[in-house]
Amino acid sequence: MNLIKTEISGAAFIIQISRPEALNALNQNVMDELRQCLQSASQNNDIAGIVITGDGEKAFVAGADIKELAMVSGDEATKMARKGQNLFNSIEHCLKPVIAVVNGFALGGGCELAMACHIRIATENARFGQPEVNLGIIPGYGGTQRLPQLVGRAKALELILTADIIPAAEALRIGLVNHVVLTKQEALDMALGMIKKIAAKGPVAIAKSIESVNAGYGFEEKGYEAEARNFGACAETGDFKEGTKAFVEKRAAKFGGK
Repeated sequence: MNLIKTEISGAAFIIQISRPEALNALNQNVMDELRQCLQSASQNNDIAGIVITGDGEKAFVAGADIKELAMVSGDEATKMARKGQNLFNSIEHCLKPVIAVVNGFALGGGCELAMACHIRIATENARFGQPEVNLGIIPGYGGTQRLPQLVGRAKALELILTADIIPAAEALRIGLVNHVVLTKQEALDMALGMIKKIAAKGPVAIAKSIESVNAGYGFEEKGYEAEARNFGACAETGDFKEGTKAFVEKRAAKFGGK
């Protein structure tokens, strides 16, 4: 693993995304390594739970790698969205609890990754948002589906359409996170404590509990397909090209609606 650090602590498998120079942005190599780590941990009978966090104090995951994203065609973007959705669905449907320890920025794909986890613990400096419309595109890794489940349809639409970035305290108030603590170490300690507590329960009952809760949200398939298709359609627009170019050039985008 070149972009992910792993550690075993008791019955917990800790996954730390490590691209601090890029604020841990998700590129396709990170996604591939993350998939391998999750498969390994989920198949290990000695592991009772998984923790996902970001390297350093500035970011959990600041989003997708915009330079990589800016190069894709519409068809490639649709395939990218489906690949991301499949990976994040595998997290959501993992039969061992997956806890996100969110330190710093969790934006775009980073927010979507956190939402795919079963439980979210944030530090006070955490910031959450789905700012994709600033780039002329939409959330593509399940954000249009999971955000409404967690915070309600109206609030989800507000956050997606305005691209607002909210602090940890607001994320806790609206139900986007479970807990907010002062430091990353406190968050890790809380996550490890939860997994230790869960490890003492019946593993079959834990797995079946996750499976049963997820069954209540089995209506999403059409929504995910629409998200992937529309993500690809946006990638064909001039607005997307302008949005990503403006981001790289660190200026305000001038959208033309085409």
